[in-house]
Amino acid sequence: MPRSRYKTLVDAYAADIRCGHLAPGTRLPTHRELAAREGLALVTASRVYAELEAMGLVSGETGRGTFVRETSLSPGQGIDQKDVAVGMIDLNFNYPSLPGQADLLRTALRQLALSGDLEALLRYQPHAGRQHERASVARHLQDRGVQADAGQVLIVNGAQQGLAVTLMALLKPGDVIAADALTYSGFKVLAEALHLEVVAIPAGDHGPDLTALDKLCRSRSVRAVYSMPTLHNPLGWVTPIEQREQLVALARRHDLILIEDAAYAFLVDNPPRTLIDLAPERTVYVSGLSKNIATGLRVGFIAAPLRNVPALERIIRATTWNTPGVMTAMACGWLDDGTVTLLEQQKRDDAKARQALAAELLQGLTCIGHPSSYFLWLPLPADVRADQIVVELVHQQISVTTAEPFAVSAHVPHAIRLALGSVSMDVLRQALITVRKVIGAYL
Repeated sequence: MPRSRYKTLVDAYAADIRCGHLAPGTRLPTHRELAAREGLALVTASRVYAELEAMGLVSGETGRGTFVRETSLSPGQGIDQKDVAVGMIDLNFNYPSLPGQADLLRTALRQLALSGDLEALLRYQPHAGRQHERASVARHLQDRGVQADAGQVLIVNGAQQGLAVTLMALLKPGDVIAADALTYSGFKVLAEALHLEVVAIPAGDHGPDLTALDKLCRSRSVRAVYSMPTLHNPLGWVTPIEQREQLVALARRHDLILIEDAAYAFLVDNPPRTLIDLAPERTVYVSGLSKNIATGLRVGFIAAPLRNVPALERIIRATTWNTPGVMTAMACGWLDDGTVTLLEQQKRDDAKARQALAAELLQGLTCIGHPSSYFLWLPLPADVRADQIVVELVHQQISVTTAEPFAVSAHVPHAIRLALGSVSMDVLRQALITVRKVIGAYL
């Protein structure tokens, strides 16, 4: 086929999509239908659609066909916070805040201003944090089932940097890491940037399908497993103790590193034992204070086997050198005086109230979540496309996330995730009523 004819067909489809002649959600002819209609070879018809998909104009779905994408939305519909326009109700991101938190900050800053140690906070800190601050974090973690001493703790600039440091220190480009088929979007971004190969673990009833993981480890050189046993984002799993023990046994059998992401674990009352408690010799535990205090407080922490600490410290030195002294001192003060524990309880209560409101207002829809989490997963009916729902909600000034940012496998389910923690209860009520109405129109 002459290149000009092939390019003309691609350009014609692209123009029709961009000008609205082909509306978002429109199903295009099958590859065979396009080939027959245009007199093309089947491979050339497939190439037309492949190029349109590379341009972000269509998406191909196994068993369903090729559909026009909504081009006014960025890929992923919400992975980038700048996509949330002014005036939009944000059900994309969780940044839960409670009344009075700003006063806590004012008080903490005044106390720091009067401290005799203030000048020391303006200098470089040890890469893993000052010893007494690492001890504060260790005490906090021990109360949450993480049996690590100060020498095993490293203080970082938020849980996201904790994940980055862990992946950079313990893995190398090309390594294979297993993760749930739906997993935290920030991990996906990191793995891609670090050229790690992520392989999907299918979902079981309350956690990953460990039989499938075992089979995967027998066929591939899997180096590590990224896991969120308490509390899974986006599905709200709290993996039962029996499955945690099975995962640990599997990790020991195949010599796997376990990376335990506990960013939302504080929301669960009396969770099962942590992976690092069950397998301290191979688990790296990552968490932080963004959700239980505030997203602007970029203080996180890693607990790791002693043998891994030097490698983790080297990566902290090579990237950020250390956490900001002022932020770390303030955060550790709140760990020591009980402020963090108080805020965690208040946020558990707040999340429970929001989940109860969602359960009331979304009756009739399939909802997957945890009764004290700040997010909710809504699978859509078989004939409903997620981008259709997203577009309609955007028109209603509500921003939500599709499954795309969370999907590791080639199959991306049609579902949306609702973040419940970033707007007032009154605004959340009205937003959920609208979500119910928009999805309900397809039932």
